[in-house]
Amino acid sequence: MQFAYKAKESGGKVTEGVIEAADQKAAMARLRDQKLSVLEIKPGGAKKKVKGKVASKDIVIFSRQLSTLVNAGVPIVQGLSILGEQAESPAFQAVIAAIRTDIEAGLSIADAMKKHPAVFTELYVAMVRAGEVGGILDTILERLSGFLESSEALKGKVQSALMYPTVVFSAAGFITVFLIVFVIPIFKDIFGSFGAELPILTRFIIFLSDFLRAYILFVIPPVVLGGWLLKKWMKTEKGQEKVDALALKLPIVGILLKKVAIARFSRTLGTLIKSGVPILQGLETVAKTAGNKVIEKAIASSRDSIKEGGRISDPLKKANIFPPMVIQMISVGEETGGLDNMLNKIADFYDTEVDTAVKGLTSMIEPLIMIVLGVVIGTIVIAMFMPMFSMGEMVG
Repeated sequence: MQFAYKAKESGGKVTEGVIEAADQKAAMARLRDQKLSVLEIKPGGAKKKVKGKVASKDIVIFSRQLSTLVNAGVPIVQGLSILGEQAESPAFQAVIAAIRTDIEAGLSIADAMKKHPAVFTELYVAMVRAGEVGGILDTILERLSGFLESSEALKGKVQSALMYPTVVFSAAGFITVFLIVFVIPIFKDIFGSFGAELPILTRFIIFLSDFLRAYILFVIPPVVLGGWLLKKWMKTEKGQEKVDALALKLPIVGILLKKVAIARFSRTLGTLIKSGVPILQGLETVAKTAGNKVIEKAIASSRDSIKEGGRISDPLKKANIFPPMVIQMISVGEETGGLDNMLNKIADFYDTEVDTAVKGLTSMIEPLIMIVLGVVIGTIVIAMFMPMFSMGEMVG
């Protein structure tokens, strides 16, 4: 059963928590073993979890600080108490407190973290478990913080490349709709007083304006419903696979996504193998964190190949996703027994490739956006000014 307690640490600081034991006497004995002076103890459950999202940067800082504390010889429970107080996020404070309570109740660190999948991924838990078993938890946590920092940097590069065109196209869309719905009708009234036939482009823009003004309330619901249905379909197994396959085939973005996926796969698997995680478990974890169903299937095939006594590189080659250079480097790594080092070299190379691709994409997107905006806005402006060029004839 569980007991809620209030106790004083050796430094005089008062701490609260929940501990699991057969009875109250056993609970007090366990607390004394942790060098805590019990002030109050009574039967009770764990505190309710605080809702909220934990930021990736908080997990990175937590991993690095816990690594330092463990390396300095601070007991894990005491280290978690210190970090729980330092955490700025109430949600993360609650998670750390729950982990500390579970560890006090006899759970391993990995099992305690596994109860919070929204905060600690399967990859994180697998590496912590390997660190506990191997007695190198501080090294694993240091490695994890470095890995998470690299992953966040990679995600940031891709997001920054896509943010600019998204904002510009959204703004352009609103401006275009505003012009068609509110500005064009003013010109329509002016042109109507001329009593002459308007150019075909002008007539088309006016027709579009009239259509939107008359039927916009009927157009919006089907568009919203269609978007919702598409989103639901994309969340299904088949839909996600189709979208992911299409994304990899896109002319420019597809190449970038493929490089990001290769960098993530190589870095994740290399880090897991180097940390002592078994290859089959590592491939299973990497497949779940691939972020792309097509690549996930290729990695799962590699896992099946190893189960049957084969190699990782053969199924990856059949998938036609990974470039020949990557396949060859993985094959060499398997043969020489240095697969983790080879994978990290691949990850370093593709991190640089992603940097170059992002810069190239950004430099190419800017003029492309200007061209698209010029065509859309320019067409509307020209359509409105064309009748004015022949105003003399029309008035005559």
